[in-house]
Amino acid sequence: MPNPDPPEPIDPETTATLAARLEAASQAHLGRALAIRHINTGSCNGCELELRALQNTFYDLERFGLRFVESPRQADVLLVTGPLTRNLKVALEQAWDSAPEPKWVVSVGDCAVDGGVFKGSYAVLGGTGNCVPVDLTVGGCPPTPARVLAALRTLLEANAK
Repeated sequence: MPNPDPPEPIDPETTATLAARLEAASQAHLGRALAIRHINTGSCNGCELELRALQNTFYDLERFGLRFVESPRQADVLLVTGPLTRNLKVALEQAWDSAPEPKWVVSVGDCAVDGGVFKGSYAVLGGTGNCVPVDLTVGGCPPTPARVLAALRTLLEANAK
């Protein structure tokens, strides 16, 4: 049953600090905003619901200089959800090959990390790392939007140094 209590309000000071840190890290490393291309390699769509929440007014991903793009050719980060299925392995490889350097891969959700509940299925090859190099994993089934946002911040700050 869903929690009927409203979410806790976001502290404006925390939000401002997070925005400043992300801006400094992205400018130091990329000189611009971070472009994210989401790739679904066979997900149940639980992770996708949480990713879409990043764009609502509560999380507002774009205020941190992070945005989703429509093509891997425009992406800095390939955000992969779902177990790596046989049918979508080539699509992930093509997205990896199309993305310009520097590029990172983030596996979001237990399925993208190692196959999750689908591990061992004849149709599943395992996690994202069985096809392309993974820079960061975000576990959970599904991980919360706040957890995904914190992971993206960590990735950006780690690569800015």
